Amino acid sequence: MPKKVVTLGEIMLRLSTPDYKRFVQSDTFDVTYGGGEANVAAAICNYGEQGVFVTKVPNNAIGQSAINHLRRYGVDTQHIARGGERLGIYFLETGASMRASQVIYDRAGASIADVNASEFDFDKIFDGADWFHTTGITPALSDKAAALTEAALKAAKAKGITTSIDLNYRKKLWSKEKAREVMSRLCQYVDVCIGNEEDADTTLGFKAAHTDVTKGELNLDGFKDVFKQMKEKFGFKFIASSLRESYSASDNGWSALVYDGNDFHHTKKYNVRIIDRVGSGDSFASGLIYGLVTGMSMVDASEFGVAASALKHTIPGDLNHATLSDVKELVGGDGSGRVQR
Repeated sequence: MPKKVVTLGEIMLRLSTPDYKRFVQSDTFDVTYGGGEANVAAAICNYGEQGVFVTKVPNNAIGQSAINHLRRYGVDTQHIARGGERLGIYFLETGASMRASQVIYDRAGASIADVNASEFDFDKIFDGADWFHTTGITPALSDKAAALTEAALKAAKAKGITTSIDLNYRKKLWSKEKAREVMSRLCQYVDVCIGNEEDADTTLGFKAAHTDVTKGELNLDGFKDVFKQMKEKFGFKFIASSLRESYSASDNGWSALVYDGNDFHHTKKYNVRIIDRVGSGDSFASGLIYGLVTGMSMVDASEFGVAASALKHTIPGDLNHATLSDVKELVGGDGSGRVQR
């Protein structure tokens, strides 16, 4: 039986400039859909398991288009609520070399922000589920969305389902103070915590010493100390962080560090040439979840996750279209990029 992974969050309409153009240059936008938790559900389906996505979208053609986009990749959308005013939008200008990528949000008044937990039957949604995943983006949208996230986490824990959260701090959505207040409350219901060095600092107040990703500097001992503090405070079963060494907008070093309360594992590092980095953190989360929910060891699950997310950097759009065999081949050492005939 496929493992059932339920995710909850926002799906958005993404409008991106083609060919690395700046916003002021572009006369057209490439259209797709995506969002942290939706990206995870789609990746889980891509690996052969059952991905279920829960959200609220407007009851119009744009909301239906977002649902259809997920359905084409096998995501179970039967529990999506309809209503509210609109689907959130984000505009993406992809950077290159020393020019950073830019994101502009147009998501005020999105349907998922005006939501009530009573719109969802979590007993039915979590029936037969093995895992529940969400992110720090959803509770940042509104107090109602935060209440929904907490209700979902409580319902999952009550059923004995493994829960995970990707901290995913978005400074354009809420303050550090508000994030720390809400996320500290939510994390008491979380088994697996995922987040990079900035997220751990801004959302939970744990800072890795002597680390500056803008200069390509990583201090693993600082991360280990942070992980131990997080474990002591929240009792997480696993803590994981993607590690990005940003040489430029085009070239990054990419690895991950995981901790189970006893052992640390620093994965293989990949030097990636970036086509599209949006969704790379979601790809790591979904790869790690896939590994753990299917019985891999912490080491193997983290290596699978970092390889999957390294591949995502080479794929346009929010979703990771790397296949199970693609990821396994990269984990096995075949990163040559040679033409497959």
